[in-house]
Amino acid sequence: MHDNATEVTAAGIARLAGVGRAAVSNWRRRHPDFPKPVGGSETSPSFALAEVEYWLRAQGKLAEVPLRERVWQQLAGHPDGPLTALVHAGCALLLIHERPTVWLDASAGSDARLAAMLPGALEQVLTPRLGGAGAGSGAGSGAERVNTALTRSAVNPASTPPPVNASPAAPPVNASSAVPPVNTSPTPSPVNAVPTRPPVNAVPTPPPVSVVPRVHSTPSVHGSTSSAQATASPHATQSPQATAPPEAAAYPQATRGAHATPAVRTPSGPQLLPSVPLLRGAAELAAEVGARQAFEFLLGRHLDANPRQYTLTPAELAGLMADLAGPARTVLDPACGTGALLRAVDTRPGQELYAQDSAPDLAALSALRLALHTRAAVRGAVGDSLRADAHPELRADAVLCHPPFNERNWGHDELAYDPRWEYGFPARTESELAWVQHALARLTDGGTAVLLMPPAAASRRSGRRIRADLLRRGALRAVVALPVGAAPPYNIPLHLWVLRRPDRTPAAPEVLLVDTGRFAAGGRGGPDWAAVREAVVDAWRVFGRAGRLAERPGLARSVPVIALLGDDVDLAPARHLPPPAVAGGAAHLAEVRERLGETLRLSAGLTPPPADRAPSGPSSSDPSSSGSAPAARRPVTTIGELARGGALVLRTGGNGGHARVPVLTDHDVLAGTGPSGTLPESEEEAVLTETGDIVVPVLGGGSVARVIDEATAGAALGRNLVLLRPDRAALDPWFLAGFLRGTANNRQASSYASTATRLDVRRLQLPRLPLEEQRRYGARFRALDEFERALRHASRLGEQLVRGMYDGLTDGTVLPG
Repeated sequence: MHDNATEVTAAGIARLAGVGRAAVSNWRRRHPDFPKPVGGSETSPSFALAEVEYWLRAQGKLAEVPLRERVWQQLAGHPDGPLTALVHAGCALLLIHERPTVWLDASAGSDARLAAMLPGALEQVLTPRLGGAGAGSGAGSGAERVNTALTRSAVNPASTPPPVNASPAAPPVNASSAVPPVNTSPTPSPVNAVPTRPPVNAVPTPPPVSVVPRVHSTPSVHGSTSSAQATASPHATQSPQATAPPEAAAYPQATRGAHATPAVRTPSGPQLLPSVPLLRGAAELAAEVGARQAFEFLLGRHLDANPRQYTLTPAELAGLMADLAGPARTVLDPACGTGALLRAVDTRPGQELYAQDSAPDLAALSALRLALHTRAAVRGAVGDSLRADAHPELRADAVLCHPPFNERNWGHDELAYDPRWEYGFPARTESELAWVQHALARLTDGGTAVLLMPPAAASRRSGRRIRADLLRRGALRAVVALPVGAAPPYNIPLHLWVLRRPDRTPAAPEVLLVDTGRFAAGGRGGPDWAAVREAVVDAWRVFGRAGRLAERPGLARSVPVIALLGDDVDLAPARHLPPPAVAGGAAHLAEVRERLGETLRLSAGLTPPPADRAPSGPSSSDPSSSGSAPAARRPVTTIGELARGGALVLRTGGNGGHARVPVLTDHDVLAGTGPSGTLPESEEEAVLTETGDIVVPVLGGGSVARVIDEATAGAALGRNLVLLRPDRAALDPWFLAGFLRGTANNRQASSYASTATRLDVRRLQLPRLPLEEQRRYGARFRALDEFERALRHASRLGEQLVRGMYDGLTDGTVLPG
């Protein structure tokens, strides 16, 4: 066994065997032949995955382990880390996707043979699909100028540095004894051609600004990363501490792009050898679900396992941004992260996707993900797009970008004379406006850029001059305020800026302002994306055809540029969109008042009758007793015992499956509202609710259990929820839900070991009663539930009436009397 073999923790062993961690501890104590720890710590040891699998198989405990779980354990326990494993798996899956017979031939022999053959086989796929990452390499010329060092270097350039990093006087990136200098192709792509600057692409000794070790000094995927890199978001660029010398003023963009680092380099045989078991498992998974779905599963599982390390762009938001950009042949994302924005672009013939990210691991994963997703030419590169633009001569049809927010170290000092600042030099605190101008600089005339922006960028005084120039010259076309919860950070309403590189100055320019705040969800399930998309796209299309949009009260209108050029140049849509009349004015408020009165009368009728006193007696085991008088003792059972006996089925939620259905969240259960959430698509089937199921939240410390009715049936079970499906011949659903809500019952079944209270549903108790007696209790619990729902409805109507009265009195639509 290799010294760097894949390792797995006790929790991973438990998942492999489908048992709890306590069972793994028992095996270690009871079985002398259980594998010995090979790493970790005394309190959290790790074991060799191969030895664990052999032992579990010999004990007959591995037969039911899903293939997906086994492959994930191999990836998570990879000796070089999960990111290296993901890149290796992505390369192999791309080979399987593009040339399955080559993979079958390479994988037919031993692990050593496979590792030795893979670099050459991968070269045949990575070169034509991902091309080179030179300055402005087009779809055709990129394949011709592929870096021959790929056959020698791994994904980690730190271990085998490419020639360009050897010294400041190194030859061009793609130089070798048999390969001409970079960009000497006689027919370069017209988009990226620079006929007036031939020395840039033919100089044998690059100027000092092109010395890549100072620009791309961050460690790559397979190298050890710093703590800052390990926690970087996909959209947070890794900014090296390098200052461009004065020579950069002559050709600041072309010299940087001439030595861009490719996103993916072919791993060497020794680097691939520890990954061979993972690659074989990934191939098995690809045979079941397809190469693309296999990579999406592994990438999604890694992102879910490390939520604090990544700031993801929701798929719905990515789709909206792609819709606003419109159809495009060449698309750029200069802060690509995991590739969500480019993945949302509609495919078309001859399409080219350009991606760049300062984090080498994310650039590689994004390039592989896009290559598996589309037949378009994918051109990925590593580097900070502001400091080290990999595509300086590109003129794209569209740019999509979710840039890092509030970045002070974005290159303010060294980029003071950069030609991209056509609309003004951004202040140190205005990194977002630097990204805006970078996007405009990479557009062809008439091209569209859509950027996700923090709301402060629309109103900060330090950016008012740039905003004013964007307006005057017709570059800024629309500002869309998204609902709270649309994207991280979820507590603020982010903006979308839609820009176009001016091909002419509009005669009477107007700007579209849209506020979709009304579509925010009350819970944590995200906004109503269908309504947001319909409102924004429709307003944008009407505005695009006519150049103006009639006011849609409280939602959208076009505003003349001159009206926005005040002292602050404040572009926040809420400040320029008058709110709609108070939901119909006084007449609507009168209707709300009448409905509130009816609900209060209904609540009064549903008020429970006076409580009958229970017989006195000891009640230490009665989970429902909470009054001062003790009740009679009754035999009890637990949910765990009922599940083991088959009286009910216990399921946990959190898997999205393939079906797109509403998701019942823990907030929905606590608030008594309908399904409002979403879950990412996954290979594991979603748990769908049925009428009569009981759903219990496990976090928060509240005593809540909800019986699913016909209106909620069919929804997927969300995270942090447990579903109980009782056998109707043995258990009454309302009886079960009622006793689960007892305060003392929840207290004895809750854990307070962490900052949040967690409920162990299996420990919840209920009395053993005949079915007829259960139904008597169930009828009473159901009446209490109806009373509770009526009170909640009255509360919502009361809040609506009070808010409407305040708004009406203050805006003049309601008179004081």
